[in-house]
Amino acid sequence: MQAQPQRCQWATKAVFHHYHDTEWGTPLHNDQRHFEYLILDGAQAGLSWEIILRKREGYRAAFANWNVEQVARFSEREVMQLLQNNAIVRNRRKIESAIGNARAFLQIQARYGSFDSYLWSFVDGQPIINHWQKMEDIPARTSLSDTISQDLKKRGFSFVGSTIIYAYLQGAGVVNDHQVNCFRYQQLTSDMKLN
Repeated sequence: MQAQPQRCQWATKAVFHHYHDTEWGTPLHNDQRHFEYLILDGAQAGLSWEIILRKREGYRAAFANWNVEQVARFSEREVMQLLQNNAIVRNRRKIESAIGNARAFLQIQARYGSFDSYLWSFVDGQPIINHWQKMEDIPARTSLSDTISQDLKKRGFSFVGSTIIYAYLQGAGVVNDHQVNCFRYQQLTSDMKLN
């Protein structure tokens, strides 16, 4: 049996491996994926990330394969259908938030050309690389997540509190919070040195 690579402490369960190894902390530059991450991180509020990962395919199907224009047009009829869909978290506030966030997302795209341009402008286009030894050292929020959270709220987003946004920034690779002994930390930081 092949030895498992050294991963971040939070990624010990098999359900996390693919996400941790291929997505989490990798700089993201795709608006459709940004929309997905924002909605999934908002859906996680009060729940575990494991629950959301297990429902990820259900979310993809329920939210039009993350087509933001289509989700922005969802009406009360779609809300009622989604409330019956046990492949997602059936919470009216979170469902309505996803639709409202799609509309706000489109406004950012119209103003900045892309959501990606808007997001990465907060860090001058370069990820923040942290050097955490232990999981306990990693903050739940930072001044950066506070700033972005406040800005998104002003633009009409909901379920974008600072803790949710920090988790989103970690997932989207705006912040590299892989622990220094994790194999992905080495890969991502050496990738940056090559660029």
